[in-house]
Amino acid sequence: MTTLFEPAYAKVNLTLDILGVRPDGYHELQTVMQSILLQDDMEIIVGTGEPWKLTCSQPGIPCDGRNLAWKAAKTFCETLDLDPRGLEIRMTKRIPSEAGMGGGSSDAAAVLRALNRHFGEPLSVMELADLGARVGSDVPFCVLGGTAMCEGRGEKLRKLPDMPECYLVVVKPEFSVSTPALFRQIDSVEIYDHPDNRAMEAALESGDLQQVCGCIYNVFDPVVSAEHPELDHIKSIFRAHGALGSQMTGSGSACFAVVRELERAQAMADALKAHDYQVFIAKPV
Repeated sequence: MTTLFEPAYAKVNLTLDILGVRPDGYHELQTVMQSILLQDDMEIIVGTGEPWKLTCSQPGIPCDGRNLAWKAAKTFCETLDLDPRGLEIRMTKRIPSEAGMGGGSSDAAAVLRALNRHFGEPLSVMELADLGARVGSDVPFCVLGGTAMCEGRGEKLRKLPDMPECYLVVVKPEFSVSTPALFRQIDSVEIYDHPDNRAMEAALESGDLQQVCGCIYNVFDPVVSAEHPELDHIKSIFRAHGALGSQMTGSGSACFAVVRELERAQAMADALKAHDYQVFIAKPV
């Protein structure tokens, strides 16, 4: 038996734009994603000699073939015709679920990276990301990590310069958002404002954090905020504590704010915890 350990990092969307509906029914996206130092811990045991098994520290998470981590392992082994001779996946969850932070996708990506390393790296990083697209739309980015432009369904990746040094304060309110329902809803509304992804790329190239924060925008944010004023309350606390920029991530419901100093991040987090929100302080990774 061999035990593999792999971190699964959360992500936030610095920008997120919907360009239309594709012929296959999926939406054409353009989004700049950033991985952050908030992680699930993945332990993959290869060669157990037993039927496949998945356990999770968080109740309510599927522990069978519905789980993206299980699906990733199955896709990897079947595609490469590899037999792990029994497999166990142990997940320690920290990334909030139904938050728009890519928790399940990141877990799947961690399994792909670990198995690829264990079997002698038969796939390059980009080939592994392509394989991840068969598991879930955010999995390719989570395989790559860092800062990247993601297009198509999320499978078209282009590495971008690292986000400047900063801290992110991430808040998960109690409510969650149905991603399929939100996509259906946004199809029925006029999108008046779009992120300027070229400006975001230029800001990242310059390494100017203020410019980066000025380009943060997610087309889903106004739609979700209109139904959940709680997001505006969270962002008002962000602003009151000097956030350089803030936004909902993905399809929600988590929001994040960007600040330069750890002390400011801690003060902001303390103010938010007073309202009983789940709050995390993280750095780009």
